[in-house]
Amino acid sequence: MAERVPGFYLYLKKKHPAYLEAVEALGTVVRDHGPLDEKTVHLVQLAAAAAIRSEGAVHSHVRRALEAGATPDELRHALICVTSTVGFPNVTAALSWCDDILLKKRRGTRTT
Repeated sequence: MAERVPGFYLYLKKKHPAYLEAVEALGTVVRDHGPLDEKTVHLVQLAAAAAIRSEGAVHSHVRRALEAGATPDELRHALICVTSTVGFPNVTAALSWCDDILLKKRRGTRTT
């Protein structure tokens, strides 16, 4: 499943290329230089996205975790596990955003 890059991200990349290059490099370093595999890293980042209530980040990490081999049950479990930490409202919102991507995947439509 090919990830579509949000338009505003592309705008920032064009407007501030050095900044986005540094952000992307940081992401690569933290993902690639530790004992966690790619799927686990995206599940951790998915939980963090839920904590900050970022719909775009939840969508992104759902797509990326799926590409890394995560199952829908693993995605939902990662989110449900943080209920006592980030709260029921944040988790249910993140679960609905997760299902946005899963539904599009089942339908075979592109995700944004």
